[in-house]
Amino acid sequence: MISRLAEELMAWSPTELVAVILAILYLLLAIRQNIWCWLCAGLSTALYVWLFLEAKLYMESLLNVFYFGMAIYGWHNWSAGGRENKALAISVWPVGVHVTAMGVVTVLVILVGGWLNQHTDAAFPFVDSATTFSAIWATFLVARKVLENWYYWLVIDIVSIFIYWERGLELTSLLFLLYVLMIPFGIISWTRSRRERMQATAV
Repeated sequence: MISRLAEELMAWSPTELVAVILAILYLLLAIRQNIWCWLCAGLSTALYVWLFLEAKLYMESLLNVFYFGMAIYGWHNWSAGGRENKALAISVWPVGVHVTAMGVVTVLVILVGGWLNQHTDAAFPFVDSATTFSAIWATFLVARKVLENWYYWLVIDIVSIFIYWERGLELTSLLFLLYVLMIPFGIISWTRSRRERMQATAV
């Protein structure tokens, strides 16, 4: 595995390298609630649309088209999506909302994954669909600054490490390993920020 990774890193795609660097910057800035994370996200996802098409991960490619649109939405929401047109604050949503969302995701995975499995040469059609639809929901939560987004991403990214490695996107697989290691910092940072805001408004 180590020798394979070394060979791949020596011959990596410049496009994938740039996409990975921008994706890392996105997460670092998102952890800090810096609005410029959405610019990095938009540029990175535009590159990944092409990369995933080449890897025959069609749902992942479509997902990155969605990510691009969400980068625009996230920028707008973070800048003036809160009360009285002020910057959006971190929130926590009821468990019922998440249960309903996962129910919808499950139905979509069965339908879309089944169609891809029957009519295309898609790799890992059901897993690819599961990560895609879960990521759509998780990205919406990020754009709305919902704390629980980090827990969704933890599961999604762990699964993504496997599918990207198997499709020859080793550098992207390493990116998602880095994401998994960074997610706890996002949870801690956003939780602390929410607690401090609640204490400030309670005074």
